[in-house]
Amino acid sequence: MRSLFFFTAASISLFLSGCSSTPETTTMNTDTESVKDVHSYANPAEAVVTHLNWKATVDMENHTISAIATWDIKTAENAATILFDTRDLSIEKVWLNDDTTFTPYELATEDSVLGSALSVKIQPGTKKVSIAYTTSPAAEAVQWLAPSQTAGKKSPFVFTQSQAILARTWIPCQDSPGIRFTYDAEVTVPKQFLALMSAKNPQQRNETGIYTFSQPKAIPAYLMALAIGDIEFYSLGDRTGVYAEPATIKKAGYEFADMDKMLAAAEKLYGTYAWNRYDVLVLPPSFPFGGMENPEITFATPTILAGDRSLVSLIAHELAHSWSGNLVTNATWDDFWLNEGFTVYFERRIMEELEGADYAQMLAGLGCSDLEATIDEFNAQGLEKDTKLKLDLKGRNPDDGVSDIAYEKGYLLLTQVEAAVGRAKFDAFLKNYFHEFAFTGMTTEKFIAHIEEKLLPKGSEAAKKVNLEAWIFEPGLPGMFTCGTPARFTAVEKAAEEFLSGKATGGLNTKDWSSHEWQHFLRYLSPKLDAQKMAALDAAFHFTNTGNSEIAAVWFGATIQHHYQPAYAKLEAFLLEVGRRKFVKPLYEAMAKDPALKETAKAIYKKARPNYHAVTVGTMDKILLN
Repeated sequence: MRSLFFFTAASISLFLSGCSSTPETTTMNTDTESVKDVHSYANPAEAVVTHLNWKATVDMENHTISAIATWDIKTAENAATILFDTRDLSIEKVWLNDDTTFTPYELATEDSVLGSALSVKIQPGTKKVSIAYTTSPAAEAVQWLAPSQTAGKKSPFVFTQSQAILARTWIPCQDSPGIRFTYDAEVTVPKQFLALMSAKNPQQRNETGIYTFSQPKAIPAYLMALAIGDIEFYSLGDRTGVYAEPATIKKAGYEFADMDKMLAAAEKLYGTYAWNRYDVLVLPPSFPFGGMENPEITFATPTILAGDRSLVSLIAHELAHSWSGNLVTNATWDDFWLNEGFTVYFERRIMEELEGADYAQMLAGLGCSDLEATIDEFNAQGLEKDTKLKLDLKGRNPDDGVSDIAYEKGYLLLTQVEAAVGRAKFDAFLKNYFHEFAFTGMTTEKFIAHIEEKLLPKGSEAAKKVNLEAWIFEPGLPGMFTCGTPARFTAVEKAAEEFLSGKATGGLNTKDWSSHEWQHFLRYLSPKLDAQKMAALDAAFHFTNTGNSEIAAVWFGATIQHHYQPAYAKLEAFLLEVGRRKFVKPLYEAMAKDPALKETAKAIYKKARPNYHAVTVGTMDKILLN
């Protein structure tokens, strides 16, 4: 998910200075160890899924999916049961192999985080388990949108978001990132709509409303995805294209015009793309994340459609996940940094190839600033343990591990490795890493053993320079490590100081600034502004009405801080339209902490809440309703 950038070894020195109840733990057999996944009821040592045949009918009016999930399974010799993860599913019937008579099953009491274990009695020689079921209209992974919530305002839309443990709300599955399976599907939808999944997809709607899908590459359950709506396709190249509503398709096609170049740059770095195609689906604005790396079809927020291709590093991030995450996957959610830290590094290498090192430095600068703010926030809340890369999320929702720690601290660790051994050597290591461990789960401990064997021998000078143990198992940033200022931000800070000293906005040298420079400009100024200076900036640069969501989010943060009332109406409109958690969470938090705006925040959220995905609602309810 999400997006964030990379330095050359030389440029690093310019930018950086200084050194609830839970189930029985799941046991999985990997190449070298047993892995405990506390977020799944599955016991794959006894019985594990290998392939899913999913036949479903989608009821757009009643907001339900009725389906039969038929699982191919492998079992231990004396296996008597197989365990599935479920949440809020209405189980209608379960049978074994091709015998459609009832087989005994038990649905356990629901856990507030993990849902209910579905235990199915199996027999010696059982090869298949079929489960007929219906989803709840309130299934957390599935968001049903009314026409008014879409870009076109004419037709309903539905999409899923399975990460981290929400696949179990629409498919009974073994919902652990360490368990992989292939799948095929037949999905029936109203004839006027197109259906898409994380598989080989159609490029135009048919006359029957029945769509078939095949995913021959094994994936974990969190990468299961479905979207249905008035959707069109726009080709960008032989292997790339974009899907979107008709109202958005042309804008999206323009914005993502360089996707073929991104794919070529990625393959040049770390090897052949392992999946069939790389397409992007632009979702309605309620999507809670920047992007979701569903194989073959990234789901993306429309907030990156800035009109100037300035925010497409997010697409580079999701593309990079095709290697780090989709190919080599964190075995448990405690190892989440192995997905995201690697992907941020890879993303920034792609963008450096396309836009140059100074561009990559800016993005890394913004990311490092975000990381420092996150560490300060966690420390203030007594959550120092959550600033470690290796997490302990037992008894908690794994969504709690989605923070700048996994992304930016993980990224910074990898830049330290690159600086210690050299870029060429590190690239060769990573290329081999993605090849050697393709389609497997990876734990932090297994990764450490691998990198010590192949790249950082214990006791070596390179290992001492990096200090893996400190980066991974200790809170915060090691030693005297601090963020520096990228070269292009030095000029930005000069312009900001000139403004503060009284220079007219027309005299500032802001020509050809990227959105990243404008973000840094506002971040740098924000603590030093007042309502009068806010008005001067707004008159000159029209921040209140900007179409760039990243700039808008920073500006609205300053609006709240300095009570700049002329922007309040646009702030409310932004919160009502955009459901991306990265944006709405800090804005609501800032208002909630301000006695003058707390009730305003609650009033806006009351109106906005029905438009938000369950992921965003879960976060915001804790802030505004508790």
